[in-house]
Order: sequence, then structure tokens, then C-alpha cells
Amino acid sequence: MASEQNAGEVPSIPQEEALCPGCQSLSPLVLPCGHSLCEACLKLCEGELGQGGCTVCYGRELLDCVLKRMLDSLFQGQRRRRSREEEERVQELCLLHSQRLELFCVEDEEPVCVECQSEEHDNHVCCPIDEAVDDCKTELRSALRPLQAKMEALISIKKNCEESALHIKTQAEQTERLVQVEFEKLHQFLQDEEAAILSAVKEEEEEKTQRMKDRVENISEQIDSLAAAIEETEEAMDSDDISFLKDFKKISERTQMTIQVPEEMSGTLLNVAKHLGRLQYRIWEKMQDAVIYTPVTLDPNTADVCLSLSDDLTSLWYTEEDNHVPDNCERFCCHECVLGAEGFSSGRHTWDVEVGENSEWAVGVAQETVSRKDWFPPSPDTGLWTICYYAEMCRARTPNATPLVLKRKLQTVRVQLDLERGRVTFSDASDNTVIYTFKHKFTQRVFPYFSSTSKRYPLRILPRKVSIIAE
Repeated sequence: MASEQNAGEVPSIPQEEALCPGCQSLSPLVLPCGHSLCEACLKLCEGELGQGGCTVCYGRELLDCVLKRMLDSLFQGQRRRRSREEEERVQELCLLHSQRLELFCVEDEEPVCVECQSEEHDNHVCCPIDEAVDDCKTELRSALRPLQAKMEALISIKKNCEESALHIKTQAEQTERLVQVEFEKLHQFLQDEEAAILSAVKEEEEEKTQRMKDRVENISEQIDSLAAAIEETEEAMDSDDISFLKDFKKISERTQMTIQVPEEMSGTLLNVAKHLGRLQYRIWEKMQDAVIYTPVTLDPNTADVCLSLSDDLTSLWYTEEDNHVPDNCERFCCHECVLGAEGFSSGRHTWDVEVGENSEWAVGVAQETVSRKDWFPPSPDTGLWTICYYAEMCRARTPNATPLVLKRKLQTVRVQLDLERGRVTFSDASDNTVIYTFKHKFTQRVFPYFSSTSKRYPLRILPRKVSIIAE
């Protein structure tokens, strides 16, 4: 009955389409698992494996089991590498309950399964995995923003450092070239002075040597005359008496010849002291006319990118094209200005600035901590004590931009800084007429300040006369 029942439940397939994999007979029956067996093999399989058994499935399971045992024996104690799909499936399962991780514990910040929630996370707030993923990604995106901003800042700083390194190389090459030029001028001056002194020594040597030659020749002539007279007298004295007496008068007159012994001459020797005495000091004195001294020089590292400076750092002018320089922290960005290279914290200091026909300028002093990167209204409140000229009007840069009355158009402005008295005084350098005075008790270093937006005429710091005083 069982075979009839099974035969009734399992349909047969056409002969030409399949063979029994067991005995290779025709007309096998199709089993629920999809494999085909003939009725005889099916009975045998039911007897061995139980009802519904399939030798094909059993063979595969047996083979898989054997292979698994062989692999386990071969790789015993070694970690097996899972496939990506296996890893994903394992990651999605709870290690304790082997159930899918469908929830996320907000308090413990970890994915859990349903049983974990009911056991260990019963009183915790949990949400679905999808919702937790969206919330966590949103949180991480917010956390990434400051990191990305810092990375962009670091990239910008790195770029600025690389540009600064290139600029340092350019600065060094230009500075070396200018130093060599300046020393060549000094070397040439010293060589010219050396040649002049050596020429004077040679000239004096030739003059005094010739004088000595002339004196020696004159004395030699006198010696020859005396020698001749002596010789003639001695010969006469050796002659016979009559001849001697006859020539006596003539010989006597010869012995009365006048010979003037030359007096001792002063200054016949080379005047060594004239050429060597205080030589270095005398050259130093002469260098006053060759050396240019300016009480203030400009600091190119503070100059706005729109300003260009002269090689000797005493002139500045406005340019339409920005100079390719690093944006270092000392450099100004918004005021078309540059500071002096040296700051002052005590004493009195004076410098003259030639403004000439410049139509937009400002000069004065700035405190060391004045803002370099942001624009601000120039005034003592913001760390600037300056006067300016624009729109054909001269003004003191106070909060009210105080207009200044001038006798004439300024050509040269004199800036006088007296840190002991706390004053910055501006005057017309042509007659020293005071224009304006700021009063302030300075508590930090201040630097000379220069600004220009005129494209045609530069500002120039005028040189001062140098004097050397020996104590």
C-alpha cells in the first residue's frame, strides 16, 4: 500500500526524458525534492533511509559531511576565512542568541536582538536598526564638519608654508645679491681710498727723492771743486822754490775759494705719520659722504600685497597687481600699509618722509598689537597715531577725522616720537612748523607706519646726515 500510495503521489516522467540514477532503468518517478528514482530504487531507499528518502540528497549530504570533517581535521586550530556573504550574515546575527540584530540600544550604543532586549536591555530605550543608522550617520556628519574644517585649515596652512618656503628662498637670493652689491660699493670705496693714499705716498717719495738727488749733486760739485783746489795746492807745494813762489799768489787765491756748507734741511724724510696716522678713522670720516643712513627702514614682511618696496627698503609705492608673497601673520591685508623694521619702546626718535605729489598717504606710528588682517577705522583707539592726506585735505586720524590747517602743501613730513613724554608730533620739515600732536602714554612697542594708495608717486624716507664724534 505504501508503494502504491507513493506511486500515486509521485508522478512519472517520460522515458526519453530521464533515467534512474541508481539502476539506470527507464520511467523513474519524480520525488518532492526534485530528483528522479525508479520504483525499485525508491523502495530500497525507503527501507534504508526511511520514508521519503532520496539517495541523491543523502549522497550529497554524506559528501558534504565527509568534506566538512576533512577540512576541520586539516585546519584544526586555524581560523577559517569566511566569504563576504558569510561575514555579513554573521555580523547580522546576535552572538548569544543567533537571531538577527534588529534593534539598537540607545543607552549602550550597540545593536541587539529581540531576546537581548527582553533580557539585558529591558529598561533601555531601543529603536529599529534603520532608524538608529540614520540617527548615527546624522550625528557623525555633524561631528565630521569641524574635522573637515580643521583639515581644510591645515591644508591651507600647509600650502602657505610651502609658499613661504619658496618665498624664503627668493628672499635669501635677493638679499644675498643686494648685500653683495652694497659690499662691492664699500669695497670700491676702500679700494679707491687705498689707491689714493698709495699714490700720495709714491708722489711724496718721488718728490723727496728728487730733492735728495739734487742736493747730492750740488754737494758733489762742491766736493770736486775742493778736491781740485787741494790737489793743485799740494802739487805746487811739491814743486821747486822758484816755481812755487811764482805760482804762490795764484795758488793762494785758489785756496781762498768760497765754499758754502749746505744747512740741514727739515722734512726731507717721508711723512709716514701723515699717511698712516689715524688711517682707519680718517677713512671712516670720509665714508660719511659715501654711506647713506636712514633712521627708519621698512619691513617687507609687513607690507600689504599691493605695495612694492625699493631694494634699500626706504621707499614704497602702490601697485595695481598684487605681489606674490605669503600671507604671514605679520602682514597687513586691508590698509595698504607697511611698518618700520624696528620698534621703539623708549627714547626720542625722528624721521622725515617725503610725500611730494602723492595724493593719498598716511604716516605715523602703530602699536605692536595692531590688527593686521581685519579692516578697522584708523585712530588711537585702534592702535594708530597718524595723519593722512586725501581728497586734497590733510587730517589727523582721530575718531572725528580732525581737519588740519596748513600754510602750504606738504612736501616732507617730520615725525617726532617722544616715548618719555608720551607724544607723537607731526611738523612741516621745511620750517619745522608743528601740524598736530597726539598725546598718549605708550605701554608697548610702537613701529613707524606708512600707507599709500597713490599709483604715481612713492613715499620716501629721507636720509640723515651722519656725524662722527671722538670722545
